[in-house]
Order: sequence, then C-alpha cells, then structure tokens
Amino acid sequence: MMIVTGGAGFIGSAIIAALNKRKITDIIVVDLLGCDQKWKNLRNLSFADYIEKDDFLEMVIEDKIDDSVEAVFHLGACSDTTETNASFLIKNNFEYTKLLIQWATSRNIRFIYASSAATYGDGSAGFSDDESQMEKLSPLNMYGYSKHLCDLWAKKAGLLKKIAGLKYFNVFGPNEYHKANMRSFCLKAFEQINAIGKVRLFKSYKSEYKDGEQVRDFIYIEDAVEMTLFFLDNPKVNGLFNIGTSQPRTWNDLVAAVFKGMGKTPNIEYIEMPDSIRNQYQYYTCAENEKIRKVGYKRKTITLENAVKDYVQNYLRKGKYLGSQK
Repeated sequence: MMIVTGGAGFIGSAIIAALNKRKITDIIVVDLLGCDQKWKNLRNLSFADYIEKDDFLEMVIEDKIDDSVEAVFHLGACSDTTETNASFLIKNNFEYTKLLIQWATSRNIRFIYASSAATYGDGSAGFSDDESQMEKLSPLNMYGYSKHLCDLWAKKAGLLKKIAGLKYFNVFGPNEYHKANMRSFCLKAFEQINAIGKVRLFKSYKSEYKDGEQVRDFIYIEDAVEMTLFFLDNPKVNGLFNIGTSQPRTWNDLVAAVFKGMGKTPNIEYIEMPDSIRNQYQYYTCAENEKIRKVGYKRKTITLENAVKDYVQNYLRKGKYLGSQK
C-alpha cells in the first residue's frame, strides 16, 4: 500500500494517475478538501481510501496505520508563497512533515517528500542541491522558510540519508485548475488570451534583463512525476534533489508557446510590478540537476514548446483532467 498526502492537489493527483498507469490502486489519499475544486482531481483516479489530513495525523500518532504501507509521498502542504501566518506554516509544513518522517523512518517505509525551489531565495547562493551548501540559503518568504527548516532538521537529525526530499521548480500542467492565484502562468496566460486577447507580463527593473526576459526553470508535470517516481523505484537513493529541467526559459518564451498552442499571434503587454513584490522578485532560477543525473536518472525533459502545446491542446482546451477518462 502507498500513501499520497496532498493527493487531491496538483502534483499529488498526478502521482496517483501515474501509479494507476502502473496498475497500482492500493493507495490512501490524504488531503484537506475544504471548499475549493480540487476534489475534481480525484474523479478519474483509482485508490483504496481517502482520509482528511488531521484525521490521518491522529492515526499516525495513535499507530493506527496499516503495517502494509510500502511508501509515502508527502506532497501535502500550504504552498501559498504569499501566506503570512508563520505559525500556521510552521505547524502545517514543518511540524507535520517532521512527525511523518519520524514515523516512516522508524518503520523502514520509503519516504519521499516535497521541499521547494523557494528555499533558494533570491538565488544569490546558487541553485545547487548539494546538501553541504544548505546553511547558506536564505528563503525570501515564510513558505520557503518552512520548507527550508524541514530540510535542515532532516539533515541535522541524520535522516536525509534515509529519505528523499525534492525541490520542485516551476511545475505546470493539468490538475492545477483549483490553485487560484498559485496556478502556473501557463494557465493564467491561456485564460488571459481567452478573456482579453493578450497577456500581461511584469516589466523588468534590472538593466540586464529586458521586459519579459526574466528567467525561470519551467518543468512539465509529466517530467516532475517521472523524476519523483524515480525515487520510488530507487529506494537507496536519498538526500535532497532538484526537480527541474536545468534549461531555464524566459516568460516571453512561455507566453509565445501558449499563443502558438492556441493558434494565435503573440500579443504581450508589459505592466508595472507591484511595490509589494518588487524587492522579492526573482529574475533568474535554474535547477542544477547534475546530482539526479549522477544517481541514474536518464530521461530527457520535454521541451517547453512541446509541453505547453500538450497542455493547451490536450487539457486546457478540453477542460481535461489526468487519469483514466470514464
């Protein structure tokens, strides 16, 4: 049996869809469905049971989880980079994860958890997943810090040698429809084009970057899932690893690919960046992925253009979700 926390979310539901393709359905989904629409991500998926996250934590504490658990994908977290309630983030992202790590490692259960590229802050300390460099990182927001705290704790406790922590970069693709303001810009661009016929991008405030030429490491959900499952298939590979393409592209590139996928001519308007985020804005991110390659991951990542085309034409236009179509 496998457990996927955050299983109704974006990456979590994509992991379950991929496990289903492997004919794996003995899965417990853990999440907090609340009032948004992420329950729709579960409709095409096959799993054994669903448990709310607080109930699941109580079951862990009281040792009521079935002994047949082979692996845990811990993807559940508050991923809102604008969340300002530090106590909530510590409890939800840090303390919850710590408890699950202790529980899983004490029972020799494979544990794979989501860290974040937000731990790298403004990028001035680089984007290396070398664990000896962790203490140099300085996240820009409380979300990133809550993830960083967990990584540091796992290292100091000697548990990174037993678990895999994955630093996801800019993941986009189907099943992110519910994420409100945290949706990828690929989806937001698609919606803007449908609504007003153009896409609005932030202007640059650094002379070395032209408007729209700020750079991100965009990775398609299909690649992010394949990289994640690599750690299920290779249980002796542990530590922190970047999940990205190592091929950063500009916002202009991304938007141009969306327009092309929709069969339209690019129409971009550059707008002022709000003062509230101007001092925290990242102009460059790029996952160094030599580490995951060295431990045996071979698959090439999908190009941005092909990934956006697949997302736009096979999912966004059709309102389609991942999983078997019933």
